[in-house]
Amino acid sequence: MLKQNHRAWVEVDLSAISHNVRQLKSLLTAPTELMAIVKADGYGHGAIEVSQAAIAAGASWLGVATIPEGIQLRRAGITMPIVVLGATNGVDEVKAIAEYRLQPTICNPKQALIYHDVLSTIGEYVPVHLTIDTGMSRLGVNWQEAIAFVKLVQHLPNLEIKSVYSHFATADDSDRAFMQLQTQRFEQVIADLQTEGIYPPRIHICNTAAMLGDRQIHYDIVRTGLGIYGLYPAPHFKNIIDLRPALTVKARITQVKEITTGTSVSYGRSFIAPQDMTIATVAIGYADGIPRGLSNRIRVSVNDQKVAQIGTITMDQCAIDVTHVPNIHIGDVVTFLGGNSENTADDWANLLGTISWEILCGFKDRLPRINVVKAIGVLH
Repeated sequence: MLKQNHRAWVEVDLSAISHNVRQLKSLLTAPTELMAIVKADGYGHGAIEVSQAAIAAGASWLGVATIPEGIQLRRAGITMPIVVLGATNGVDEVKAIAEYRLQPTICNPKQALIYHDVLSTIGEYVPVHLTIDTGMSRLGVNWQEAIAFVKLVQHLPNLEIKSVYSHFATADDSDRAFMQLQTQRFEQVIADLQTEGIYPPRIHICNTAAMLGDRQIHYDIVRTGLGIYGLYPAPHFKNIIDLRPALTVKARITQVKEITTGTSVSYGRSFIAPQDMTIATVAIGYADGIPRGLSNRIRVSVNDQKVAQIGTITMDQCAIDVTHVPNIHIGDVVTFLGGNSENTADDWANLLGTISWEILCGFKDRLPRINVVKAIGVLH
């Protein structure tokens, strides 16, 4: 399908993905490996293509949230180890994990025993990753109970421990006190395991923020999500490495019209023309991932000029002020995010009081993903 047939689309610069992975890996010391987190369809960038680019640039592991996300990658021919970071408890889930050679996260003894029982029945075993709760209060056994948990799993013959890990709650915060407390708890768990003669093959705790902020805790694997898509978890990380945003959002003008002073635009009459104006309707809206909360608050780019978005953003469309843009036509391309617009995911997140992760994951499936390799100027 050709790009020019789309009303709106997302462009993903795969060369930026590769660049970002290489930049992140430059902070690592062998034998530390990089796990590319490609859940939520690669943070809205396209999980298969991002995975392929990340692997080519040196990623050794892939991380997903759900079994279907892992299956999608396997069916695309990806053979790299894939860790399912979410909890999986059902019989059919265990069978799917085994069938597609995925590596689950085991969060508690009950889940471990479910896996053991199902795998014993079907004559399979799976590599597993044990998660320890050091302060996130999400998945995993409490860190004080970790030793008994690891010992239990170690004695289940159908489960092979591949790693023990935890997850930071505040790694992007400039106040490092709680992160340091979590680190101390995690390292205490590992030390206690070693006292018991148990040496996990791998340990890991770093997300992108943690790996940028403290090289002493890279351990055996770092789990990088936001960084591979070219964004920094917080402003104080920006001078450490050079990351390049990989995503651009574009749409086409579907109508151009003249309005007179006092004319209202869109639902709720949130914009009233202060003068005679030329406005354009653009075929993209909040159902595509342009948040309604940005109405009347952002500038976009069309024909190399920055213009204001005006009126309430609707489900499938929005309006822009093109009064001072010469030679505007139906079909002209408007850049909303990235590229030559003034907007980044961080900008939108700041306006909305949210985080850039949510912005990236908000672009819906009905926007085709167009993969761009800008270094050689090729569209796929």
